[in-house]
Amino acid sequence: MNEDRAILITGGTVVPMIGRRWQRADVLVVGNRIAEIGQGVAVPTGCTRLDAREALVLPGFVQTHVHVVQSLARHRAEGRPLLRWLRERIWPYEAALSPDEVDAAARLGIGELLGGGTTSALDMGTTHSQDVVFEAAAEMGIRLTSGKAMMDVGDEVPDALKEDTARSLEDSERLGRRWHGALDGRLRYALAPRFVLSCTEQLLRGAAELSRRHGFMLHTHASENPDETRAVRELTGRGSVAYLAMLGLAGEATVLAHCVHLDDDEVAGLAATRTGVAHCPGSNLKLASGIADVPRLLAAGVRVGLGADGPPCNNRLSIFHEMALAGTLHNLRHGAGAVDAWTVLELATWRGAQVLGLEGQVGRLAPGTLADITVLGCESWAAEPLADPADVVVFGLGVESVRHVLVDGTVVVEHGQLLTGDAAHIRGRARAAGAAVARRLGWS
Repeated sequence: MNEDRAILITGGTVVPMIGRRWQRADVLVVGNRIAEIGQGVAVPTGCTRLDAREALVLPGFVQTHVHVVQSLARHRAEGRPLLRWLRERIWPYEAALSPDEVDAAARLGIGELLGGGTTSALDMGTTHSQDVVFEAAAEMGIRLTSGKAMMDVGDEVPDALKEDTARSLEDSERLGRRWHGALDGRLRYALAPRFVLSCTEQLLRGAAELSRRHGFMLHTHASENPDETRAVRELTGRGSVAYLAMLGLAGEATVLAHCVHLDDDEVAGLAATRTGVAHCPGSNLKLASGIADVPRLLAAGVRVGLGADGPPCNNRLSIFHEMALAGTLHNLRHGAGAVDAWTVLELATWRGAQVLGLEGQVGRLAPGTLADITVLGCESWAAEPLADPADVVVFGLGVESVRHVLVDGTVVVEHGQLLTGDAAHIRGRARAAGAAVARRLGWS
């Protein structure tokens, strides 16, 4: 980090996500933090300027559940519900990946996230070669919390993914010691037992203990699909969320992806323990898993963020896709305006940051916060006529609107072009790697 580096974002409409207001202003970044927001900002000598005219300046978007390593399986896992999708496609795919293919997949996913304005993400990695994921994140500049997927039991889990319990915990602890807090905190570790049906009680309890001992986050899937939820009840006598809480996987350091099928006690427990929920509407629709009742969760005081989940079950890592769905899908059950545009934008910014334990650091624009910023051009047809910025962003813009992106005060996307990697090379390498994996698995 260069403490003397200064960047001025000029001429934009700043939407700081502090209240529901906006203003024409410049944003001055010095080092990795926002120094000033306003008009007539004093410009340091040698300051770099980024044009934000006819654009909205927002906090970088936050995604609370993704799988960047699944990127090479995109468009090759169609038409399957969750458990078949895992057994027939995702687990064989992850078991087949070489370290080089993990790298190709991670860079494709990270490039897509950054290019789409997402600056912070909570990622569930793969069982092997997790160091490679962090190395890619370190080079490409994203703020990433990630961890290896932990699995020590399960029907039809490939041998290459089914771990010895003690070894899984040891490897996770090693990874956490290396990566948690790296690069001035831009990289963090999350223990990631995959879900109840692929983890023994010993593994889940061990992950919770490691989280308490080292301050790592906990990240798993819960109550995503009716068949999965039913199987967990048959196995444990409890709902997935209740069972995880019993074993210690609850609290401010825990993020549960999906939470579609919950009973009243589980909703109350999520709120009481301040456990985070990652709402993934695109994935839940694609896999026919159901619709998480977000208005019910928010009304109960549950902390909720948004996530795209994995490229093979979405098939994009676009926060805009998730925002548009979150702002419309819940109207079916609760009526028009069930989750208004400002609330959706909060889920994609400061509420997501809260879920990831980054509240006060990212998700809002204010002097002293980390300079994770997304600038959205309003040149698209659907942006006109310009009105309330939340409505414009949630319902009128898309990844093609992303003009500039900063993470930790560094410009990673400028005029829509990725600066921290050769986009053509990343995509070409991913195409070749994806084809090679598909051939080995007999998919093509």
